[in-house]
Amino acid sequence: MSSRGRRITDEEMSELVSKLQSLLPESRRRSMSRASAAKLLKETCSYVKSLHREVDDLSDRLSALMATLDANSPQADIIRGLLR
Repeated sequence: MSSRGRRITDEEMSELVSKLQSLLPESRRRSMSRASAAKLLKETCSYVKSLHREVDDLSDRLSALMATLDANSPQADIIRGLLR
């Protein structure tokens, strides 16, 4: 039977929750010790949203920096090299 039609056992769920919790930064994990799966999912979603905001902010800052540089400058070349 495919994994789509099979129910997840409590043991598998516990393992998945543990793996997910290990992906959170230490500061978030400390507050989540022995948290429910639902609370862990909520915290994980919050963390992913914060990462998206951080990526957007860094992208905006990089765009602003690139706008101030001469496109042919050594600094612009370095930045372009880092983005490859």
